[in-house]
Amino acid sequence: MTDEKSDGVPYAGTSTSLDAADTMEKVSSEIYDLLGVKGKASENLPGVMDCSGKDTKTYFRIFHPWSFTPASVSDLDEAMERLKGELPKHGWEIVGYGPNTSKNRSVTLTADNDKKKVSVKVTNMAKSDPPVLSLDLVSGCYKVPDGEEVERF
Repeated sequence: MTDEKSDGVPYAGTSTSLDAADTMEKVSSEIYDLLGVKGKASENLPGVMDCSGKDTKTYFRIFHPWSFTPASVSDLDEAMERLKGELPKHGWEIVGYGPNTSKNRSVTLTADNDKKKVSVKVTNMAKSDPPVLSLDLVSGCYKVPDGEEVERF
C-alpha cells in the first residue's frame, strides 16, 4: 500500500465502498467505547463522498457523522476529557484541541489515525438542547477493486 497523498488526503487502500463503510462503523464504535460515560449515540449511517481531483467512479472517501447524548449533562466534559486522554493510547494523534470560532466557542478535538487512515472531529456542544458531542469521521481516499465502481448510498 502506498501512502500517496492527494490534497493532503492519505491513500486508504483498495476496498468496496460497502466494506469501507463497515470499517468506518467499527472505528466509530471504538471511539464510542472510549467515551466511558453512559449515554446514547445517534444511529446515523456512513456515506460516500468524492476524493478531490480523482475519478468519481473508482475513488471515494467515507464520512460518518454521529452524535452522543450523555445520560447526565455533567458527563459531557468528562467524555471529552476521556477522548483527549484515551485516543492517543489507541493510535490517534491529537492535531487540534480548543475552542472553535462559533458563537458558543465550543471545545473541539481533532485527531488523526494514520494506521486506519481516518480523521475525527469531536465538538462539545454543551449549549445545545440537549447538550451533545458531535462527531464527524472521514476516511482517506480509497480505490475500488479493478472492474468495480463506487457504490453510493
